[in-house]
Amino acid sequence: MSIRLIAQELYRLQQEVERLEIQLAGATYNKREQVSDQLRKARAERDRMRKVLEGQKGSSTDPPIRKY
Repeated sequence: MSIRLIAQELYRLQQEVERLEIQLAGATYNKREQVSDQLRKARAERDRMRKVLEGQKGSSTDPPIRKY
């Protein structure tokens, strides 16, 4: 997966987390548990994608630069 696609997915997940945080703030008592569970899952997926992106940025296919 290219860095660009990973970054786009990370952005989408961040937007979803923000949307769910707003939804949780205004949720009724009955909906609060459901929204909280969705938010927990979205945060976990966002964090996982962030780690994937960091791993991709660190594993460049370019050879290391030699300093003389």
